Amino acid sequence: MTENIMARILNFSAGPAALPLAVLERTQAEFIDYQGCGTSLIEQSHRGPVYSQVHQEAIDLITELAGVPDTHQVLFLQGGASQQFAMLPMNFLPEGGVGSQLVTGTWSKKAYAEGKNVAAACGASIELANPNGELPSAFVDTQLGGQVSSNAAYYSFASNETIHGVQFGHEGSPWPEVDAPVFCDMSSDFLWQPLDVSRFDFIYAGAQKNIGPSGVVVCIVRKSLLERGRSDLPTIFQYRTHAEKDSMFNTPPTFAIYMIRNVLEWVRDEGGLSAMKTRNLRKANRLYDVIDSSDFFNCPVERGCRSTMNVVFRLPTEALEAQFLEESAAQGMSGLKGHRSVGGLRASIYNAAPYEWADGLGQFMTDFAARNG
Repeated sequence: MTENIMARILNFSAGPAALPLAVLERTQAEFIDYQGCGTSLIEQSHRGPVYSQVHQEAIDLITELAGVPDTHQVLFLQGGASQQFAMLPMNFLPEGGVGSQLVTGTWSKKAYAEGKNVAAACGASIELANPNGELPSAFVDTQLGGQVSSNAAYYSFASNETIHGVQFGHEGSPWPEVDAPVFCDMSSDFLWQPLDVSRFDFIYAGAQKNIGPSGVVVCIVRKSLLERGRSDLPTIFQYRTHAEKDSMFNTPPTFAIYMIRNVLEWVRDEGGLSAMKTRNLRKANRLYDVIDSSDFFNCPVERGCRSTMNVVFRLPTEALEAQFLEESAAQGMSGLKGHRSVGGLRASIYNAAPYEWADGLGQFMTDFAARNG
């Protein structure tokens, strides 16, 4: 661990989350006078050449790193993933049609509820794609695939659930295979590993977990899907509007997009998504090995479905969990409290978190178990 990293806390926050130290230092150096232009970037017009270059570089980096094919387009939007929960059915659920939503945790459950609200307004419906059409009573796995109507306008799911610690897209939990346009909320694991964009019709990801600060949503949308979207919505709520204006129909969150550009340059320079996958698996394996090697810790997620980004675990009692949080904070560790809806503990180890953080937490966990087990 470098001296600079030692001076900062070990930040395991679920989001907004840690950013690479090198990116923060670069941003600090450029903040007052961006590349000799005499102003900060956030004082520059979004229509001017200085910001326009940053905007295009960010799009180009996403295209390069994710391997976005010519059939798809990258967009920068606002409103978080929560706004997309409404905009997606507004745009792509026809009157009287059926949308399909898989629920594996809190965020996909919110998308299901919002989709039903939109559907009710246009005489459509949202079906629950989970097996047997029932919400899982304990979010311990990803309920692979589920059921999809033959006439479904789309199939929607979340690749990673931050609160419940379940994830698609790895060997134990492969991507769902369905016969419908596929929409995926990748807010909490976007660009953690190489990705086949062509299998998705719409990807959306709030930046604040893995690739930047809060305030911007990255979308990757199939161009032919855009053409089928409804045109009777308010202009700003039509995805085609933002696609036609290169995500500059209204003023974009310029600083957040600038930060994404910086983070993605760091990802590229670190070796790209293959290197990120190796880095992330090493961190996750370090923590899961500690959990699985002791009866003191318990992970409530089946091993094949465990998240690489959000490691959730419990201790024997809530009193011990409170003690764990107090002692870890004294050791310079932050963000380890589980979400209020489920309790327990959670370590979020997105791209920017160095291995040394996971190793330090793993050492602390082993010592805490030895003293209190």
